[in-house]
Amino acid sequence: MTELEQYIKSYFGVVDNDDLQNIVSLFKLTTIKKGDFLLKTGNRCEKLSFVQSGLLRMFVITEDKEVTQWISTKGYFTTDLSSLVFETPSRWTIQALVDSNLYTITKDDYKKIGSLVPKWHELEKLFIVRCFTILEDRIFSHLSMTAEERYHFFFENNRELFNQVPLQFIASMLGMTPETFSRIRKKQIL
Repeated sequence: MTELEQYIKSYFGVVDNDDLQNIVSLFKLTTIKKGDFLLKTGNRCEKLSFVQSGLLRMFVITEDKEVTQWISTKGYFTTDLSSLVFETPSRWTIQALVDSNLYTITKDDYKKIGSLVPKWHELEKLFIVRCFTILEDRIFSHLSMTAEERYHFFFENNRELFNQVPLQFIASMLGMTPETFSRIRKKQIL
């Protein structure tokens, strides 16, 4: 069973094997090289990708800084969901931080799932609710935790990223300046 099949089964619960094969058959394994873009701000998002291996950063450049929204790691989907669903220009850029292997489905093939899998609308709702819940959890942590608490929580759950990703990207994702992040990090090392 591929990582994608395992993830779909664990993420969506009971998906029978025929439905699982119908879904997975629409995804194509692709490689994106370090520094290459999966999506650029202003373009329409036309695909949804699942990270088999690698790291992708979702970010936007504002007038005075870059803001990292998310770093997708193995086992996560990556897309600009709003652009994909509403067919609007993407506000996010998605770039590979290392060579990455992705299972990718085009928007047209994504639309086909509904006719191939009778339970798809129920499964898709679970997917979107899961995305929304992750977003709610991130918002709650930004509102209820101090910068130091956010650092500790993220470090405990994503320790390996601290050696793989430029630390300013993690700082931005946690809503901190690089200076604040560095000060907190130094306290942990001492």
